Amino acid sequence: MTYNKIVLAGGNGYLGSVLAAYYQTRAKEVIILSRKAKPADGNIKTLRWDGQTVGEWATRLEDADLLINLCGKNVNCRYTKTNKAAIVESRVVPTQLLGRVIAEMVHPPKLWINVTSATIYRHAEDRPQDEETGEIGYGFSIDVCRQWEETFFDTHTPHTRKIALRMGIVLGRGDGAFPRLLNLVKFGLGGKQGNGEQYVSWVHEQDAAKCTEWLMQREDLAGVINCTAPEPVKNTVFMQAIRDAYGIKLGLPAPAWLLEIGAKVIGTETELILKSRWVLPKRLLDSGYTFIFSKTAHAVHDLLSIRS
Repeated sequence: MTYNKIVLAGGNGYLGSVLAAYYQTRAKEVIILSRKAKPADGNIKTLRWDGQTVGEWATRLEDADLLINLCGKNVNCRYTKTNKAAIVESRVVPTQLLGRVIAEMVHPPKLWINVTSATIYRHAEDRPQDEETGEIGYGFSIDVCRQWEETFFDTHTPHTRKIALRMGIVLGRGDGAFPRLLNLVKFGLGGKQGNGEQYVSWVHEQDAAKCTEWLMQREDLAGVINCTAPEPVKNTVFMQAIRDAYGIKLGLPAPAWLLEIGAKVIGTETELILKSRWVLPKRLLDSGYTFIFSKTAHAVHDLLSIRS
């Protein structure tokens, strides 16, 4: 099936590039809304937007099959007062803006997906969290997710279906968590992190893209949907899978106190590593979605099948 138009707001980052490549052969036109305009790459066009004001980009949302909003400052930073404000604003403001623009359209996008985060659920080592029985956690990162989703669903878009896609850790070759974890393995530091009992809810980059097309086709689906592989694993198992795939038997562990020191040095938070995210994609599975990669070992082997 060939789609008319796919729009990626804030699509100049890693996940945006994955989605653009996925839809380049499936849509007549892929439009990326970015802070910097770029020359066209075939049917991929990049338009300038600041995420705060209406511009020429707004007219390009007309008749779109799908709008995916990827806006948001990277949370891989220290949670200072300034960074906290920027993290919230960079998510809420563009969401409000898109809502206002869509509300005034004659032919608005058929589906609007806001890529939010599976970290909205509490630290869970006792049982998995899904869309029906999952419990919302507490703390800054959860507050961000809650405010983000509330803003999204409060926007008035009666002719546009909306889905908050709670994404797990996206595993891919280009950027994100996987290349960093692989580097630890390469240098013999790929052991468990903390006590290693925390769950890692991940999703392969190809499933992150493919499921958005599935959601486009399933017009009965709306609201909150988890986007994580159906078989999350503990950190110990996850790091073991990377070591096995790369061919390194041993990896030095990193206790929590050492991670805290390292986090301060590189300017991040240990929560990103130590929080147990045990999240299941119940609604995707119930709707019949078939994951390309459901097992950690298979996903890691795929990512390492093409490596430098």
